[in-house]
Amino acid sequence: MTILRTVVVLAAIFIAGVAGVQAQVRVDIGIQLPAPPAFVVIPGMPVYYAPSTPANVFFYGHQYWAFQGGGWYFGQSWNGPWAVVEPARVPAPILQVPVRYYRAPPTGWKEWRRDAPPRWEDHYGREWHEEAHERDWREREDRWAGHKGKGCPPGLAKQERC
Repeated sequence: MTILRTVVVLAAIFIAGVAGVQAQVRVDIGIQLPAPPAFVVIPGMPVYYAPSTPANVFFYGHQYWAFQGGGWYFGQSWNGPWAVVEPARVPAPILQVPVRYYRAPPTGWKEWRRDAPPRWEDHYGREWHEEAHERDWREREDRWAGHKGKGCPPGLAKQERC
C-alpha cells in the first residue's frame, strides 16, 4: 500500500510541476487581434511588421514575435499562444528593426532616433551580445530566402507578394 501511495504522490507532484512550468511559459500578453494582421516587409530587412495593429508584432523565421511590456515573446500564430523569450534568444534581425516600425514603442524611446534600432543595451546591459544560436537563425534565413514564399507570412505568400 505504501508503494502505491508513493507512486500517487510522485505522480501528483510531477503533474503539478508540469502545469506550473506551462503556466510560466505561455502567457497572455494583452495583444488581442480580431483577425490576422496585414504584414509589410521592412525595407532592407528579412522582417515583416504589422502597421495596422496597436501592438509591436513582427514576423521572421516562420514565427511571430511581439515586444510588449519591455519583454519579448514569440508564437507560431499571429494570435499566440505567446511564449516568453530571453533577450539573448531573440534573433538579431528582430532586434535591428528601427524604432519607427514599433507601433507601440515604450515612452522612453521617444527621444531615440526613429531610423535606428532601439538601444537594447539600455534594457539588457552592455554584456548583451549575439550568441551562436543567432548564426543558426541567419543560416536558416539564407536558406529560406532561396525558396519563394518561404519565410513569408502565410497571407503574403498566398498572394505571391514575397
